[in-house]
Amino acid sequence: MTLPGLIPAGAASPLADIAPSPVTGLRVLGLDLSLTSTGVCLPDGSTVRIKTRQRDGDRRIVQVRDFVRAAIAGERPHVAVIEDLPKHAMAAGLTAKVHGPVVCELLDAGVPYAYVVPATLKSYACDHGSADKSRMAAAAYLAAGVEFEGDPGGDQCDAWWLRAAGHDHYGEPLFDLPQAQRDRLSKVAWPEVGAVREVVR
Repeated sequence: MTLPGLIPAGAASPLADIAPSPVTGLRVLGLDLSLTSTGVCLPDGSTVRIKTRQRDGDRRIVQVRDFVRAAIAGERPHVAVIEDLPKHAMAAGLTAKVHGPVVCELLDAGVPYAYVVPATLKSYACDHGSADKSRMAAAAYLAAGVEFEGDPGGDQCDAWWLRAAGHDHYGEPLFDLPQAQRDRLSKVAWPEVGAVREVVR
């Protein structure tokens, strides 16, 4: 179901190594944004990690933005689900540098988006708001039999769960979960996607 992979910084064509399958129904893009290692789950369920190099400085922002631009250029997603910025963390400022340009790309493309805070995502996936990366990966395997190679930080896994959360909220769940875990998604400010879906289909 997933096609895990690593997209090195500076790759000529960020989607060249991915052959996405045609997607019927709701198209959800999952984004776990980071200046150093961004996880992406494409609407067909394949996942990739964009690993950047510190020596590239702020050019890393452009690399992540360009990947997202290419990812939404074809069959535009109906909605993107983004892991929200960490609260009260030193990394929040660096991560925010990536969020701005990516959100601009989504706005320009007319793709609505939702933010999911990490604790809500973990509660949805594992019924535990402080679940670690290994527990999140184990939950994905139990839910859908997927594994994430080359994903030490859990970025692809988080992006995969973000996509799953979007499907769940909009009435096209990818697998069964206890209702108590599904109810955690009610904390998210979800955008309306009905009209967008009619235009994009």
